[in-house]
Amino acid sequence: MATMTNENSPLLADQDRPDNFIDNDTETTPKTTSRTREVALFIWALLATAAVIVLAVWIQHNQQTTSRRVPEKRNLVMMVSDGMGPASLSLTRSYRQHVHGLPIDDTLVLDQHFWGTSRTRSSNSLVTDSAAGATAFSCGKKTYNGAISVTPDYEPCGTVLEAAKRAGYHTGLVVTTDITDATPACFASHVLMRVMEDDIALQEIGDGVLGRSVDLMLGGGRCHFLPNTTEGSCRLDDVDVVRMAKEKYNWTYADSRKGFNSLKGGNNVQLPFMGLFASNDIPFELDRRNMNDTYPSLSEMATTALRALELATADSDKGFFLMIEGSRIDHAGHYNDPAAQVNEVIEYDRAFKAVLDFIDQSNTETVLVATSDHETGGLATAIQPPGHLPVYNWYPQVLANASSSCERLTARFQDHISSNPISDSSADKIKSWVNDELIVSGLGITDATDSELDLFVEKPAEAIYHLTDIISLRAHVGWSTHGHTAVDVNIYTSDPKGLNDGSRRNVENTDVGVFLREYLDVDVEEITKELQEKMAKPDVSMLKLDAPIDEYHLRDIIG
Repeated sequence: MATMTNENSPLLADQDRPDNFIDNDTETTPKTTSRTREVALFIWALLATAAVIVLAVWIQHNQQTTSRRVPEKRNLVMMVSDGMGPASLSLTRSYRQHVHGLPIDDTLVLDQHFWGTSRTRSSNSLVTDSAAGATAFSCGKKTYNGAISVTPDYEPCGTVLEAAKRAGYHTGLVVTTDITDATPACFASHVLMRVMEDDIALQEIGDGVLGRSVDLMLGGGRCHFLPNTTEGSCRLDDVDVVRMAKEKYNWTYADSRKGFNSLKGGNNVQLPFMGLFASNDIPFELDRRNMNDTYPSLSEMATTALRALELATADSDKGFFLMIEGSRIDHAGHYNDPAAQVNEVIEYDRAFKAVLDFIDQSNTETVLVATSDHETGGLATAIQPPGHLPVYNWYPQVLANASSSCERLTARFQDHISSNPISDSSADKIKSWVNDELIVSGLGITDATDSELDLFVEKPAEAIYHLTDIISLRAHVGWSTHGHTAVDVNIYTSDPKGLNDGSRRNVENTDVGVFLREYLDVDVEEITKELQEKMAKPDVSMLKLDAPIDEYHLRDIIG
């Protein structure tokens, strides 16, 4: 009997065929067909599994990319310890342990947040200045010494602060030197050389091609904002920058301790706000603490700025970027004044702790990154005077005995000789006055030699260096220069994992600048493009990058 087949149901037809049936048309056995089905099902399952895996990876990548592109609300605080090298930390740590009777394992707050080190060279020198160093942070680029956020080809480069403001963040600058000095200037202005502070002041208030990028400025440098027709001005022109700031750019302004106190710790700040609490620099902390009714401290200004910016961003989907500089650590290094330096570092450490405290209580993700632009002074925590055997020790008590900085004592000396001119007949009286009023009373040193005192009448213009030599020698603290050095500097952070992958390492200073922009997820290059399109091409014919520097005016020239 013929075998019946159903053309529409080939699988059923196969079931009706005998086991030994061979289809000459297809030459396919039931066993072969079954294997084909199994292979097909396996391939389908494999492809489906692969598709699921690919889809999952794509979704995860997209989420991560979107997260980086549109980060949650966050704050970033950068702290700069101008001129502070590793030896400054050792000096201050041992000093603090000695003065307060602390155990040898007691450390600074900074020590507990060490991350790595930074290389500091500029584009034209192995030894950077503060301008090139701060440009590495603000722009993420190397440049020549003296440049304020311009590149080696004299083009402006956008800064992380400017990009943050454009992206909707609030911004602030807190310093203890002039607000127009190199470090703060690099975040909010663009000039060929740092000495162009008249232009820097104008750009900082918003009188530039980008408009206003800063919401809050606290520090010194009032003289750069007053017209040269006003007492206390250091401008070369008659522009009243304070008046312009208030009338044209809506700044509120304070210039006294009373004005600072009225801010109520940041709870009563109307932004944009500018507080300039000293004509030039705020005094060294060693002196300021005795003038607390006149000048606020770095930690007070930092705390006030944090609170003001926190309140200003309370209802915003963006946070803030704040740069805080312990500016005068550098000046103590230039002078080679170890007593002034340890007190500056301690106050900087106190400000660092204030930021950490803010982070602990804040509901907004906040990261603190701190580093130095360079080391100043070539500090060594030991010295071997010529003709002496080495003494493996240094003496913190000598620094603890000082009640004034050598800068302040020098100002007193200059005032004294202006009304008591040096002459052969007055030399002995002046030396006696220097010993009693400055060295014994101010430095707490009772064994000044005749040859040391002679220098004050022989070279009165160098009085500050005579004083710093006297105290450094007795403390057995050594210095190699009145300028900067090329030593690597430390990096600290509140969140080690926030810096790259969290592993400790040695990086370029520009890597710090790159981290700042990446953490805030801001477009610095777009700001650079706009600046280069809108700013006039500078005249560089008078620019001298290799001009010799008088070491006794380093502070005024490269700070």
